[in-house]
Amino acid sequence: MSTNSHNGLLQPNQEPSNHRRNFLKTGAVLGSALLAAPGLLTSAAGNTLSAEAASRASLTTPPAALTRRTLGQGKAAFEVTSLGFGCMGMSYHRGPAPDRKTMLRLLQKVAESGVTLFDTAEVYGPFLNEELVGEALAPFKGKVNITTKFGFDIRDGKDRGINSRPENIRKVAEASLKRLRVDAIELFYQHRPDPKVPIEDVAGTVKDLIKEGKVKRFGLSEADAATIRKAHAVQPVTALQSEYSLMWREPETAVFPTLKELGIGFVPYSPVGRGYLTGMLNAQSKFYPGNDNRLGLPRFTPEALKANYPFVQALLDFGQPRGLTPAQISLAWLLARPEQVVPIPGTTKEAHVHENMASLTSNIAQGEWNQLEATLAKSTLVGSRYPPEQETRAAK
Repeated sequence: MSTNSHNGLLQPNQEPSNHRRNFLKTGAVLGSALLAAPGLLTSAAGNTLSAEAASRASLTTPPAALTRRTLGQGKAAFEVTSLGFGCMGMSYHRGPAPDRKTMLRLLQKVAESGVTLFDTAEVYGPFLNEELVGEALAPFKGKVNITTKFGFDIRDGKDRGINSRPENIRKVAEASLKRLRVDAIELFYQHRPDPKVPIEDVAGTVKDLIKEGKVKRFGLSEADAATIRKAHAVQPVTALQSEYSLMWREPETAVFPTLKELGIGFVPYSPVGRGYLTGMLNAQSKFYPGNDNRLGLPRFTPEALKANYPFVQALLDFGQPRGLTPAQISLAWLLARPEQVVPIPGTTKEAHVHENMASLTSNIAQGEWNQLEATLAKSTLVGSRYPPEQETRAAK
């Protein structure tokens, strides 16, 4: 099997084999060393790390660059670490479910590293992800913040559509509190807008839950500017969670001006393009039909995966001389945004946690980011985010 000259990642039509395992082994050693000595990151391409030092390094050593950021303002303010953790893929939409005990321990290692923001939702599983997160993070009560979401109609263990009726919001809140093993939900997002329920009623219900001490803060996901304004007028919104990455920058024009005006934070999900911007997927990639929603996403057809490879190549070309992987470039770019942005990358591999954490120590000038953005602007993104029936759930 041949690889290209940039970090040994896959070409658009290259058949994956054991390359990913090799990458993970390298990432585990390099990432551990980076966490132990973050200053090594910028020179990683040219330095040889001590195997002994790498073996001693641990994910439980918090990187110095893991700073704090505040989402929202006033009574809705929410202080968290600059990088959060998305838990969904540990049990939902990302292939065969990994070993549960392994995921429990990985979540605990992430918490031990200093990360305070963990994101889940009732629909992930459904319920399984909240249960996993609740069990894993119970020993860290008071030290970490778990956010979750409502807004789906889950019956007989299946997603039956959208449901943000007040009685369902209350039902979800009570159940999530038990599954997460917490006294109050730190940030309760509406997962998707419900066209049948006025957003004012949704915000009002969460406001009541806040008064009752069951919820601390209110958030929205994939909401448009008008919806955000209406909700915020009833109950201050702490954060909006929507897809945002170097491949998908629509929020910049669609909602960022409103968020800035109202003092609302932004939590990007899929910050590495559902894995595509890692450079580990191509036209030959296969997705598990039983539990990987990318199989049905237009942007992940073989044709789209091939057509969009220039985005990955640009990250490879940009990262290689700086000793950074495409994923690290993707996260570092988000962390350099002037807005109140807190990415929540997720993974089931400890090596990828190391890799993601190391992005915190990058030191890239704005002029360099401008050059990368100009390069990416030359490429046209192929494939919509969701199939039509799901696209209607997300605000434009």
